This record gives sequence, structure tokens and C-alpha cells, in this order.
Amino acid sequence: MPANAELERALSGLADRIAVLRDDFRPDAALRELETAEDLLRDALAELGRARRRRDGGALREHKLLRQVFRSLPIPVIIVDTGGTVRRINNETTRLLGSPAGYLIGRAFPLLIDVAGRAAFRAHFTTLLRGEETSSFQTRLAHQGRAHVVRLVLSRLRMPGEPQEMIAAVVLPAQPPPTQPPPTGTPRTERRVSEAPGPVCDEWTSPAGSPPDLMAAARRHELLSRFTRLLLDEESLREPVALLRAARLLAAETADWVIADVIRNGDPYGATVNRAAVNQAAVDRADIQRVIVVGPGDQPFGRLQRMIEETSPAEAPMIEQVLATRSGIVHEMLADDSLLGGNVLSGMRAGSLLSVPIRTDDEVHGVLTLVRQRDRRPFGLADLGLLEEIGMHLGLAMRAQRGFQRRAQAADTLQTGVLPRTLPEIPGFESAAFYHPGSGLRAIGGEFYDVFRVKNGWGFVIGSAAGRGEEAAAVTAMVRNGLRVLSVWEDDPGQAMRKVNDALVVQRTGLFVMAAAGFVRGRKVRLASAGHHPAALLQPGGGIRFTEGGGVPLGFEEGSVPATDELVMPTGETLLLYSDGLVGAQSADGENYGEARLTELLARCMGQPPGAVVKAIEEDHRAFCGSHATDEITVLALRRSR
Repeated sequence: MPANAELERALSGLADRIAVLRDDFRPDAALRELETAEDLLRDALAELGRARRRRDGGALREHKLLRQVFRSLPIPVIIVDTGGTVRRINNETTRLLGSPAGYLIGRAFPLLIDVAGRAAFRAHFTTLLRGEETSSFQTRLAHQGRAHVVRLVLSRLRMPGEPQEMIAAVVLPAQPPPTQPPPTGTPRTERRVSEAPGPVCDEWTSPAGSPPDLMAAARRHELLSRFTRLLLDEESLREPVALLRAARLLAAETADWVIADVIRNGDPYGATVNRAAVNQAAVDRADIQRVIVVGPGDQPFGRLQRMIEETSPAEAPMIEQVLATRSGIVHEMLADDSLLGGNVLSGMRAGSLLSVPIRTDDEVHGVLTLVRQRDRRPFGLADLGLLEEIGMHLGLAMRAQRGFQRRAQAADTLQTGVLPRTLPEIPGFESAAFYHPGSGLRAIGGEFYDVFRVKNGWGFVIGSAAGRGEEAAAVTAMVRNGLRVLSVWEDDPGQAMRKVNDALVVQRTGLFVMAAAGFVRGRKVRLASAGHHPAALLQPGGGIRFTEGGGVPLGFEEGSVPATDELVMPTGETLLLYSDGLVGAQSADGENYGEARLTELLARCMGQPPGAVVKAIEEDHRAFCGSHATDEITVLALRRSR
């Protein structure tokens, strides 16, 4: 360095001058040389200080770098002292065990080892302390309800300046068994541990060149997609089949046994435990029932399955823990056969076990439990994450299905009140009606018809609310009953419908109703239409004509006046009223039924009684739509008989 070279030159010059002074000593010259020596020593001291600071700063930077590397290592590493106490852990260890560093540091490392493996750990640890540099063995970590089968590598650490040695525990994945070709005829979903080429996938082999972890993730994603499609199926909302279908799918794809336990408390659709009630007393009071047990389909487990079905889930410690914590639990290697109560797990030959809550954000509906037998790859954290997501999906589906069923029951009850069980006899007329409730989500609708007495005659009405569900059924009940009441005082169906319209507007239901009503007095029929299809008239001479129809739907605008028409029906003429569900029906090819097809059909029904006409319409509609008939359909026919 330049500073050191200058110091050496100055020191050499000082030595030469001291040699001269020995031959010719002068006090003042000696004093000056001593001052020069003092300056040289001070410069040397300053240079030594700068060198030390540079050296210490480099060591500090190296220390920070090594600490960051330790924290960021992609594998779990735990530093323990020779007494087995945890002194340092990295971020991956925190993720694996699910606890922060502050919780784990200072604890005895053997407590993180499963009870069955602690003796073997102590033996390896002692061997290391007696002089071995490294020791490697397979064991099972267990902490906070999580369990992992791993290979643990212990290595001695000697650090300069530290009086005590440390031990580094590196956590590696357990070694998979050797790869073997699949036996002929083995299905993809039945791969066993002895046949498995990797520790992640439970199906047969990945495509060439595909990492097993990537393929396992893809299969989990595919299973979740299939599960979602299953729950979104329309039938899963209308019938309580979602849980059974889910159990069958999981049993076929990822488990040997699937058990579903549901909290009921006397509710036919199942009760729930909400967030505020999740404590031990609430769990004890909850009436949790075993509703589904699905076992291996290729093995005779009838007696065992009955035993599992009859075992109370309230006796299962694992079910109780899942309900209390509202979180999933996985046991990769079972050490306790009583986790599901009795001898259930022993009879299943269970090797690993996984339970997750069936829940939404604020409610727990039950517990879903999956079991794999001893000859299969054990469940892991990836399986736990997948099943917790499936548990959330199931919880949402069950909540939606229960709500749908309750609303359907309410709508059915309301609709029963607006559809007459039988049609009364109108003097001088024959009558018949047909109602098709539809299917799927459209089965809960708002169509209605009625025949009733009015002042000095008879009245009839047919209508359809623009909506579905209990709201639509309630609005149709309001219209039907309102017309019945007002018809006692009103002589004209148009006036009665106008007042019903104004009442609907005031109620602000948000729904409007297309309706047609008529008053029959002798041969005369006074018709009123509020946005309804025109009525068809089958004339005795063979012609088909239609009334005006039209008008503004009820509930759309205050003060609206329905369109009216007055008919004089000769003997043998038939008046037919029909809903939009008939002419708007579609075939499987997307073709509309339409009024043209209806006209052709009515032309073939000339001279037939109303019952035969209605039956012909019903059969033709069924032949046209097949199983594609989803909308409600209402048809009402009146024929002048004398």
C-alpha cells in the first residue's frame, strides 16, 4: 500500500540520521529526530487502526451474508445445541411446522419428533456427540397437528470463537421406494406405495420428462375442477346429493375410505355451528351424525362399513378436534388407532388419515374424513390444502342447497294455494286445465290459474309472474286473491285488474304479472288482458281465431288500463288461454314451439271436449320438448256446451 511504502522510506531515513548522530552528537539535532520518530509512530498507529476497521467490516458483511443465506435456504434447517435445545431455525422450518421462530427457539428439539421416533433420534444424536461427524435417518416430525415423514440429517458445527459446538438438523424429503413398472391391468388411480415412482402423485406415472411434483399439482387442480363442476350441477341444488357425489369422487380418486359427518340438531337439512359458538360445550351439544361412508368398491367390506356407519362421530377425538379448531388435521403415519373411535381404523387397515371441516367463513356444517390404507402413499400437506379447499366448496354448496330447498318448500306451499285442486262446474260450460311445473331451477315459478264465482256469474284468470321462487309465488297469490275479492263488487274484469295493478305498484314488489281474466254471464264472456298472450277461439265451423290480447302487465305502471274484449260464444265454441311457457318452449335443437304449431294442433281438435283439447296440447308439448321441457306451462279451456 502507498501509505506503508512512505512509512518505510521515512523510517529508513531516520535510521541513517541516527547513525550520523552517533559519530557527531548534537542535542538539538537529536531532539528533532525524536520528534520525527514520534510522528512516524503516530502515522503507523493510524494505519494499523484503518487496517483493523477494514478487516472487521469485511467480517461483519460476511456474517450478514451467511445469516441471510441461512434464512433463505429452500430446505428446513434447525440449529440445536449439544443439549438438544433449538437455537436457530430458518424460514422454511417455520413454514413446515406452522409456528414462528419465537415459539420454537428455546424448546427441546426431541419434542418435535413423533413419540414413536424419539428413542431412535436420541441414539443418533448421542452417536454424533461421541465423535461422528454426520448421521442420517428417517423419522416423523409432529407439531401443531401437522405430521411429516422426513429424512433428518444431523451434522456437527464447529465455529471459531464459540466455546460450544452446535448441531445442524437438515430436513429432507423421505426417500421414495425404488421405481418398478406397473403390473398389467393396474388402474391409474390405484397406485400403491410399493409401485410409486415418486412421493407426490397417487396416480400412475407422469408423462416423460414431467416432474412428479408438477404432475401431482396438475392432478390436484384437475380433481378440484371436477369437484367444482359436480357441485355446480343443477341437481346438486335441487336434491341433497352433493355430499354423496363428492364422497364417491374422492373415494375413486384419492382415498380408500371417505366418511362424512354432518351437524343436524333436528333440522332436516342440517344445522350448523357458527363462529361464536365454537367451543367445547357447543361441540358437545352439537348433534353430529354420520351420514355417508364410502369404502373400496373392489373389496368386501360390508360388515366393516356397517360398523363404521354405526360408530358415533361424537366418540372420535379427531372429529372433535376438527370441530373445535375449525381447521384440518393430517396424520401421515398413524400412531393412534382410536382417532375415529373404537377399532374403526384398525379394521380399515389405515395407514394415514386426513380430516377437514365442511365449512363456510362463519359456519361449520360437518367434517369430511379421508383414510388411506397402509400400502398406499400417505397423505401430506398438499393433500391437506386441497381437501380444506374442497371442504369450503362443500360448505358453500350445502348452504346453497339448504337455502334452495327452504325457498322451494315455501314456493310450493304458496303455489299450492293458487292452483285449484278441481275446477268448479260453470252452468252451460265445460272446462279443463293443464299445469306443468317445469324442471330444474325453473320449477319454482309463478304461474297460476283459477275459476271462481263473481257477482251474477263466474270468473276465471290465468297468469304468470315475471320471476321465480317464493317472491313470484307470493305475488301470484296476491293477484289471484285480489281478483277473487274485487270480483264480488266489480262487474268488469278490467276494473278489477286495474285495482290489482295499482295495489302491486304500491307494494313495490319489483315483479310484474302477465294475466288474462274473464267474467262469464250467460253466453257472454268479458275478457281483460294485462300483457298476456291473446286467447284462441276454436269455432264450431272449424276456424281458429285469436282475441286482441295485449295490455300492460300488472304492477308495471300505476293507472294502467287492461285491454278488454267482449265475446258472445255460440254452442260448441271453445275458449283457450295459455301461458308463455307453451309457445316459448324449445326443443332439444333450439326450435320454438310457437303459435303456428299451436294453431295447427287446435285445428285437429275441432269438436272435441276441453279435456281432450288440453290432453292433446300436453302430449304434443311433451313430444316436441322431450326431456328439455324446463318452463312452467298453464293451459285453461272453456267450451260452450249449451
